[in-house]
Amino acid sequence: ELSSQKKFDEIKKANQAAAKKLVEDQFSSSSEEDDEDAEVKQGKILAKTFTIYTSQTDGDASELQRTRQYMNEAFQSGAMTCLICIASVKRNQAVWSCCGCFCIFHLVCIQKWAKDSLFLVSSVTDDDFGKKDYPWPCPKCRFEYKRSETPSRYYCYCGKVENPTLDPWLVPHSCGQICEREFKPPCGHKCLLLCHPGPCPPCPKMVTTACHCKKAKPVPRRCSAKEWSCRLLCGRTLPCGQHTCENVCHAGDCQPCPRVSKQRCICGRQTGERLCASPQWQCDQVCGKRLPCGNHTCEQVCHAGPCGDCPRSGKRSCPCGKSKFTLPCTEDVPTCGDSCDKILECGIHKCSQRCHRGPCEICRQEVEKQCRCGKHTKRMPCHKPYLCETKCTKIRDCQKHQCRRKCCSGNCPPCDQVCGRTLGCRNHKCPSGCHRGSCNPCPETVDVKCNCGKTVIKVPCGRERTIKPPKCKQLCSRPPTCHHPTQEKHYCHFGRCPPCRQSCQKILICGHLCPVSCHDEALVKQTGSHQSAGPWEQPSEPAFIQTALPCPPCEVPIPVECLGQHEVSPLPCHSANPYSCKRFCGRLLACQNHTCMKECHRVTKLNGSADGKKVGPECLQCEEECTKPRPPGCPHRCVLPCHPGDCPSCLQMLKIKCHCKLSILYIECLKLTSADLKEKELLISCKNQCPKELPCGHRCKEVCHSGSCPLNCSQKVKLRCLCKRLKKEIQCSKIKEGRVSLECDALCKEMKRKASEIKEAEAKAAIEEEKRRQQAELEAFENRLKGRRKNKRRKDEVEVEQSSWQKYKNLIMLPMFGVAVVMVAW
Repeated sequence: ELSSQKKFDEIKKANQAAAKKLVEDQFSSSSEEDDEDAEVKQGKILAKTFTIYTSQTDGDASELQRTRQYMNEAFQSGAMTCLICIASVKRNQAVWSCCGCFCIFHLVCIQKWAKDSLFLVSSVTDDDFGKKDYPWPCPKCRFEYKRSETPSRYYCYCGKVENPTLDPWLVPHSCGQICEREFKPPCGHKCLLLCHPGPCPPCPKMVTTACHCKKAKPVPRRCSAKEWSCRLLCGRTLPCGQHTCENVCHAGDCQPCPRVSKQRCICGRQTGERLCASPQWQCDQVCGKRLPCGNHTCEQVCHAGPCGDCPRSGKRSCPCGKSKFTLPCTEDVPTCGDSCDKILECGIHKCSQRCHRGPCEICRQEVEKQCRCGKHTKRMPCHKPYLCETKCTKIRDCQKHQCRRKCCSGNCPPCDQVCGRTLGCRNHKCPSGCHRGSCNPCPETVDVKCNCGKTVIKVPCGRERTIKPPKCKQLCSRPPTCHHPTQEKHYCHFGRCPPCRQSCQKILICGHLCPVSCHDEALVKQTGSHQSAGPWEQPSEPAFIQTALPCPPCEVPIPVECLGQHEVSPLPCHSANPYSCKRFCGRLLACQNHTCMKECHRVTKLNGSADGKKVGPECLQCEEECTKPRPPGCPHRCVLPCHPGDCPSCLQMLKIKCHCKLSILYIECLKLTSADLKEKELLISCKNQCPKELPCGHRCKEVCHSGSCPLNCSQKVKLRCLCKRLKKEIQCSKIKEGRVSLECDALCKEMKRKASEIKEAEAKAAIEEEKRRQQAELEAFENRLKGRRKNKRRKDEVEVEQSSWQKYKNLIMLPMFGVAVVMVAW
């Protein structure tokens, strides 16, 4: 039971949410936003289609208005209508476009139209039905196509792609490629737009062309407007050969000469004013000149040249043409007396009279004639036609009515009755003659108006029930339904006006104006006491009623100061009361050192204190120790609690080390902190000798002091000369500075010279001793080498005689070795 109740509640909430969303969508402008999004998308597609063209024209799109109109109709829902079936042409349907009027039809409809048109023409005019190749017309512009041009496949507008795919980012039924159709009239260039409906725009290419009269210098112009006039006089010689063309530079041949001059007629008898462009003219007088026969005159009207021979001279025939006579021109040709024998009007019999002048009589011979339908025969004069009273029973080309014509030859005329069938628009009947097949589209158009009736579009009759009304750019003229004198400006529309979004501006209790949107016609869900009987009961849709809501609380910001007077904040008018800003109070306590740490609170002003920043009885009392800063160098804290004014002097002892860090001294804190630099130097000194060592290696002679030790060492040290014989005591600081030196005397130099001579004698003796030792070793080595040579010479004295091969083997082997090398290399 609990689970079913839970499901029931969930379904109820879902239905309520759906109903609320439906109502919000009904009174929102989402449809307008969707239309705006569609217009933005359509604009991007049009811009993409025209990009290549406008790049050639530097952004000029004035020549694309006609093509843009066709493309807008392709995007607009219901704008493209097939005039054969009176139905909308959708994106995913196969279509065919006429090359004359660029109207779009369903491919199936135009195939049926072509088939019916060919059948109708052939059945009426072709005796051998279907043998002749008759054309079929476009349903709209009547542009004729051959039988072989009947469309059988679905192509894009430019004819490159068969069955183009549906792409939402392309023009419907377009392949997205460059059109490349030749311009009309042809100029050698091709269309640069993407595959598009309607005619191709004028050629945007730039060409260099001269004016019509070829006088001006050639200039670059658009190929579609390459014919231009330099506005100078043409000056070309006119056909009259006397005057020149006085018109401004123009296309084509020059106009006839407009000047008038006196010209004689062809025969030269009369003179009259005639246009220079047509100087030859004939007067209305007969020539009257005597012919060469001397008996007759010329009967021709004003002519040029000789009159010619007399027409009655020479051999002349009799009226029947069987005999010829040579007679003077003054005598008439007599009849020959033979039968006439000319074919009569019937085309069968001959004239039985004698040779006579004038036309022959009608044929009066009786013949047996057959009627036109071929069912009856009768004897009657040949010149009279024979029509029987039998009515034709054949069905006419409409395949509905009989011919009913008397004595019909079989080639029955088209049905002369009115079709009268109801057309596809369901409003009119077909006014054409009775015919077979489907009727032509309704030729009538119907006006579809907006709500105010100022914007009107014409649509084919029958489409007014399905096409959307036009978007009107006129403002809605309905009176407002809220308390405002005028409503917001919005365009003409059907149905209720959108909710008023103007500011309410009613005067509130506080005196301000209500700033929220108008709420005189707010939709409120109607609450009822109806309880559902159970989960099986279908929940009813929530009802919304339109009612006026009260104005909300005033939200106008008013500056209000907090309780502790720290800040001024803007608060809504309906809740503008003193408040706590949540900061610390911050008022200076009686100790004059700390501030009140209590949260922002109301403070009662004491008597005699006009300042709002003074501490009050509600503030805290200071209970902290004194934290005032001590004199420099005093590490002790104040022994008193937090107090106003200065702290007392510190009387405690300080334990510190002396300058040399060897002794510990005890000094009063007050003396140390109040003493100057010299006094502090004496107080911290232990009065003993400084234990530090100078750079020279001696100990500092000063009393315990601060800083670095002085470098002028006064202790005496011994200084010797270079030979170490002389010595002298001098201060250490002078030696370090290099200001004092001890030079050797003459005795030192004499002793140094004698010592060097002794060293040279000892070196020479050592060299002589070394030479003697090396000479003795050389002699001993040569003695040993002589004994070995004697033993070897004795062995060499025993010689062995060589064979001939050993003597000549080198002379034999060397050429053979060379030959072998050459052979191997070859």
